[in-house]
Amino acid sequence: MLWTSWLVLLLCWGATTSGEQQAEERDGTPVEARAEPQRQRSPPPVEPLDFGFVPAAVYDTHAYFEPGPIGLLFHMVHAFLYVVQPNNFPKDLIIKVIQQNMGGIKIEEWRKPDNVVLLLQTICYEAGFLICATIGILFVVLVPIIAMCFCVCRCCDNCGGEMHQRQRKNIDCQRGFYTALLVATSVFMSLGVFIAYAANHNVSAQIKNTRRLINTNMRDLKTFANNTPTQIEYMTAQYTTAKNKVLSDLDNIGPLLGGRIHSQLEREVVPSLDNALRMAGAMRETKEALENISSSLEVLQEGTAKLQASLSGERASLSNTLSDPACTNGAVSSTCNTIRSTLAQLGINSDYSKLPDVNHALVNVDTVLRTDLSNIVQKGYSSFNDTPQLVKEQTKNIVSGVKGMLDKIGTEINGFTKMFPVEASLANFTIFLTQGQKNIESFYPQIDLMDFYRWVTCVAVLCMVVLVLAFNTLGLLCGVCGYDEQVTPTTRGCLSNTGGNLLMAGVGFSFMSVWVLMAIVSTLFVIGGNVEKMLCEPLANRQLFKIIDTPFLVHPAKKNFLPGMLFQNPNIELTLGGMYRDCYENKGLYHSLQLEKMFNINSFLNRTVYNKDLAKVLEGVQVDLQDVKLLEQAGRDNLINFANSGIGHINYEAYLTELNKGVTISDLLSFSTDLEAQADQLPRGALENALKGHASSIRQIHRDQVVPMEQAMSTLSQSIKQLQRMSNDLTVKATNILSAIDAAEYLITHNASHVVKRETKGYTENLVGYFKQYTAWVKHSLSSEVAQCKPISNIVDSMEIVGCSVIVDSVNTFWFGLGGCCVLLIPSIIISVKLAKYYRRMDTEDVFEDLGNTGNHGEQVCGIHGDLAVVSISPYPNTLTRFPRASAPPSYADKEGSP
Repeated sequence: MLWTSWLVLLLCWGATTSGEQQAEERDGTPVEARAEPQRQRSPPPVEPLDFGFVPAAVYDTHAYFEPGPIGLLFHMVHAFLYVVQPNNFPKDLIIKVIQQNMGGIKIEEWRKPDNVVLLLQTICYEAGFLICATIGILFVVLVPIIAMCFCVCRCCDNCGGEMHQRQRKNIDCQRGFYTALLVATSVFMSLGVFIAYAANHNVSAQIKNTRRLINTNMRDLKTFANNTPTQIEYMTAQYTTAKNKVLSDLDNIGPLLGGRIHSQLEREVVPSLDNALRMAGAMRETKEALENISSSLEVLQEGTAKLQASLSGERASLSNTLSDPACTNGAVSSTCNTIRSTLAQLGINSDYSKLPDVNHALVNVDTVLRTDLSNIVQKGYSSFNDTPQLVKEQTKNIVSGVKGMLDKIGTEINGFTKMFPVEASLANFTIFLTQGQKNIESFYPQIDLMDFYRWVTCVAVLCMVVLVLAFNTLGLLCGVCGYDEQVTPTTRGCLSNTGGNLLMAGVGFSFMSVWVLMAIVSTLFVIGGNVEKMLCEPLANRQLFKIIDTPFLVHPAKKNFLPGMLFQNPNIELTLGGMYRDCYENKGLYHSLQLEKMFNINSFLNRTVYNKDLAKVLEGVQVDLQDVKLLEQAGRDNLINFANSGIGHINYEAYLTELNKGVTISDLLSFSTDLEAQADQLPRGALENALKGHASSIRQIHRDQVVPMEQAMSTLSQSIKQLQRMSNDLTVKATNILSAIDAAEYLITHNASHVVKRETKGYTENLVGYFKQYTAWVKHSLSSEVAQCKPISNIVDSMEIVGCSVIVDSVNTFWFGLGGCCVLLIPSIIISVKLAKYYRRMDTEDVFEDLGNTGNHGEQVCGIHGDLAVVSISPYPNTLTRFPRASAPPSYADKEGSP
């Protein structure tokens, strides 16, 4: 059986990864996490791979048996056997008997106390069968003796052999009662015959159906043999899925590994560059603010001088108008004096000529902006963002080496699968199955012939009972139809006499056949009942497997039977019950036979799928980030020059103080409105018109001069506040930015090796994770999808169906029905003997005559039977001597005719 060894060895190649890798996987991450002083982001989970589904084998056998209506009879027999044998299956007793008689059964050994105890326990367990078998044996022995005695007794005119029937008052009632009893007994016997015949026919019908089970089981075994190489090839080919994913990750090592390094460092690098970039924007905003301050200050200074001149001229002109003689009028003078008192409000309130200019700071900022800090910072961004490309360039040689090793691993796996002649072995196995099926089919004619003989024999046995039933039935029909109440027992008709003779024929045939039938019933009962209780029931509840799987059952030095037989290694924890259970659940043969304990596949996986050389190459990944430069020296100088540009020395308080003042002493619009209101109080005339003209001129001055100055003041105020805000701690801000950039560069150039090592380890763990997924998938596939051993459990279940559910149950049902017939034959004999008296023609009878009618005063003969006085009177003397037992005397005609 070399092909089985090759098949088993090939199936075991996909075991789990080694214990060392599992220990490394369990211990690596927590240790690294404890070594971290600060919580780090966990590496991303390994992307799950889709290996698809192993091509599944579709098995045709459905090892399930539904007996149909005859199942009720099977349950009845099981219930009867439970009454006979209610004890649980004696597993421990059988184990002790087997273990104590390994060397064979010797008579002298049974004299030992232990064996005597076992014998007594066996007898106690078999007590029900022994009692029933004893009753059957006594029946077989005593029935022929009783039959012989019964025949002799009847020959002596006893036991119902006397051809005389006593006349009784309830004779019709007794005849009806015996007839009903015989009919009921015959009906029950017919039911027993029907049960036995149904069981007999069920065997023949189901044996023909067992050919389908044989064919489907053979077909399933062929499917198992044909699909296994395809499934193994599929598993081997799926290594390419893991390999391609690893190659894809290696081709994208820059974005994957470099991106992870970049994401870990960007928490320190990007904020510092962002601050520097914001500082570059602040420089431009500072320049704009300084330019706004300079232009606004110039506008205010020029506007102040012009506004001063305009207000002075308007004030002088208004004073001249108020000097008009019309203002001396008593009613007008008060209004003119009021206006004259407000002339001082026509003047400027702020003096911007004293504010210092910002030209020096503006020149310094212009000088700083000649260096484009934004461009320098963008170069830093670009240098840092080129980390993935840098990683790709630095790991180019390692990636090419890993690719070569992966190709080599794939070649080794394919070479390992081709090392064994699997296809040739399975082809031989298929040929073996085909030839075996042909050999089995060649026995079909012989099996059919043997089954025919068995069926004929059982029918012949049942015909014995049927013949008795036929005698009983015909006897009843003839007796009932031919019986006439008007005739005397000696003058009964031929039909009635035939009925009685048929009943007695049934009695005679019953005596001749009942002990033979009981011998058959007892034999089948002992054999079939014990097979059901000792084999079929424990096989159905799997107790039989527990006996076979008992350690050291077969040999004191061999622990387990099944692995010792299959692998010559009895120490493997492999049980027949466990194997059957796994196969029943349609698991793989690799898992069911526990081949991982027989073959060391981990070494192969460690040597191929993830070997030490590959691990060493992946651990050798080194990334150098020394070339990453975040900020050039020109950018550093630019930040320092900006901090020293002088914007922090501007007198912002002086600006804000002047800006908080109004442009004029009073609001010119309010002043002009009040002036018009006072002019309206004057009489109409030249003075009123002149004052209103001055109000209009003042409004024009506000519109043309004050409003632009207010706009310039607003711009100046915003710029001053903005500049003041940006200049606060400007030196400290620039210093902090430079310090952050220096710290980030130091992290990249000096401390990044830890980050690189951690991320590299995470990256390699991802690569290893793909291989672990593949090996885990191989293990799962071998356990549940490859070489699914459902056909093995189907064979066991099919044997149970054929042997127990079909043959044993049918045999037990046959003897159950036949045994009922045998038991019912005893009352049938008794009732038939009793009933035959009422139908057979008697030789003598009781005669009843009226004394007054005969006129003969001879001797009276009286007989008492029950409550009836029977008087037999004869004209002849001493009739009792001539005709004993009150038999009828000859008639007068006979007397006269006699000589």
